[in-house]
Amino acid sequence: MENVSKPVRVRFAPSPTGIPHVGNIRTALFNWLFARHHGGSFILRIEDTDIVRKVEGALEAILDSLRWLGLDWDEGPEAGGDYGPYFQSQRLEIYQGVVRRLVEQGDAYLCYCSTERLEEMRKEQVRRKQPPGYDRRCRGLSEKEKAELEAKGITPVVRFKTPLSEKIKFVDIIRGDVVFDCATIDDFVLMKSDGYPTYHLANVVDDHLMKISHVLRADEWLSSTPRHILLYDALGYEPPEFAHLPMILGSDRAKLSKRHGATSVMDYRKQGYLPQAMVNFLALLGWSLDDRTELMSREELIKNFSIERIGKTGAIFSQEKLGWMNGVYLRQLSIEELVELAMPFLERRLPKEVKRPISRDYVRQIVPLIQERMRTLAEGVELASFFFVERLDYEPALLLERGLTGERALKALETAKERLESCPFEAVSLEGVLRPLAAELGLKTGEFFGLLRVATTGHTAAPPLFQTMAVLGRERCLKRIETAMERLTEKA
Repeated sequence: MENVSKPVRVRFAPSPTGIPHVGNIRTALFNWLFARHHGGSFILRIEDTDIVRKVEGALEAILDSLRWLGLDWDEGPEAGGDYGPYFQSQRLEIYQGVVRRLVEQGDAYLCYCSTERLEEMRKEQVRRKQPPGYDRRCRGLSEKEKAELEAKGITPVVRFKTPLSEKIKFVDIIRGDVVFDCATIDDFVLMKSDGYPTYHLANVVDDHLMKISHVLRADEWLSSTPRHILLYDALGYEPPEFAHLPMILGSDRAKLSKRHGATSVMDYRKQGYLPQAMVNFLALLGWSLDDRTELMSREELIKNFSIERIGKTGAIFSQEKLGWMNGVYLRQLSIEELVELAMPFLERRLPKEVKRPISRDYVRQIVPLIQERMRTLAEGVELASFFFVERLDYEPALLLERGLTGERALKALETAKERLESCPFEAVSLEGVLRPLAAELGLKTGEFFGLLRVATTGHTAAPPLFQTMAVLGRERCLKRIETAMERLTEKA
């Protein structure tokens, strides 16, 4: 059971070592929902002590992803707070003080082993089929041995002195009782030779100093938790409650990766997914209200969220389901809202030959015709592109797809063109003229309308024909019908 007897303070602590992927942001969302459900605090902390792997632009991508999804933080970069600084690179003196204390009280020691020696040790362990881990060579060095190594100019790392024969027990809110044997844990590094802390030390110290009540993090950190428990004990800190979130899997049940599609939240934004759809979808990756409720507003998610409803097994990321859900959210938008969102996508993605700026009034006429079929805003551009381009690109054979001969199709288009030159160009009038014309030509309406659809849009499936033709306008429709007739003539 989740313990909420004390004020809820949770943190999202990403490293700026890459663009945030779906798993990172799902972790942030679960922390945010938990904090909002309990009226607690959601803290953003940047774990930027791995200076070698730091990626330019990664921090901005993290902040942009959170902002886009509306995951506002109560403390952290830009927000401030009473427990800062919220960048670990600005907290080095704190960690160095803690490490000195651990060494002084005998819970940590200096290690002078070279990278080359450690590499040889690992190779030997592999050769002997032993579990990998530091062999504790420096654990019992005398003061004289230390002085000799220091005299050689070696800058040591600091390692934790792991108990040799203990069992570590803790309760994970999702998984229940967890037990690890200390024999499986080596003397892990706390402070690197460059004076920067490792993840294990920095996150324990910061979670304590920032009064974090619950740690909700990815399943991959479960095996690190015994190390953290040892550190909490050595420092006399009270550990937070732990909950390790299930892994996110692709449709083939392998760990989610780029081969399953976009894994960065910002990639989904670029493709035209809506933030409210992303929040709804991500919330259901490992958590559920029941076995049937799929669509939930942000307010409903906050109201119902609890750690008990998080599953233990991996969550399947279904691109198909995300597309369906985004389509539902797109259909819930008003025409004006959808026009507003569609404009930048059209400006950016329509072919270069389409004149800019795109007419908002024209887009306002198009949007109601494609809204039902859109799953993303980018897909909307594909569905709408024939409204904007001058020349349609399609195979002439499509004009004869319903079994028409070239001669009958040509005659039908010629007659349609004559009638369209004089009739009012709005949907009802167009239907009033063209529907009886099918019978007059001895064609089924499906055959005739299919022919007109390909001629005017270049597609066999498109929005309702008469509304589409009305929006395209007389001049464009007649020009396209002429082009279709030319193509049929050439084909003949």
